[in-house]
Amino acid sequence: MAFNTEQYPGVAEKASDQTKGFTLNHSMMRIKDPERSLAFYTGILGMRVLRRLDFSELEFSLYFLNCPAGTDTPPDEVGERTVWTFSQRGLLELTHNWGSEDDPEVKYHDGNSEPQGYGHICISVPDLDAAVAWFDENNVEFIKRPEQGKLPDVAFIRDPDGYWIEVVEPGRLAGLGRG
Repeated sequence: MAFNTEQYPGVAEKASDQTKGFTLNHSMMRIKDPERSLAFYTGILGMRVLRRLDFSELEFSLYFLNCPAGTDTPPDEVGERTVWTFSQRGLLELTHNWGSEDDPEVKYHDGNSEPQGYGHICISVPDLDAAVAWFDENNVEFIKRPEQGKLPDVAFIRDPDGYWIEVVEPGRLAGLGRG
C-alpha cells in the first residue's frame, strides 16, 4: 500500500473528496523595505520574483517569489503569469505597506520571541557547506550554524526584517528526529 499520511490523534485518515486539488500556494511575511528584502531573497537566496501586485487604494504591494526549478517557465503575458503564479506550490509572498521603509517605528515580530507563534520558512540547498560559505561571504547573520546546538546539519539565518530562515541539505537529514 502506498504511503498516505503518518497517523496521530486528530489526523484525518483520508482527505475528503471535497479537498481534492487543494494546494499550499504561498506563505506571507510583511517587509519594511522592499529593495533591501528583494536584494536578500533574490541575491542571497537565489529566488526570483514571479509577480508584483500593487494595490494603490490600499497602499501596499505584494511580491510573489519562488526558488526556480529547472523546468518551470512562467508565462510572459502578465495576466497569464498571475494565474500561473496562484497555481504554484510553496511560494513566498512579501507584503510591503507603502511608507513603512521611512517609518522608524515599524518593526515586525519574528514569531520566535515572546509571545511565540510563527517560526520560520525553510530553504533546501544542494550543499549546506557551500551555502554557509556563501552566507558568510555575504555577511548574512546566523542564528544557528550547522555545527551548533542539538540539531546538527541544520542552520538558521536571519533576513533583513529579522525573520528566521532554516537552511537544510535534505541528504543529511535521514536520521533527523529519530532520537
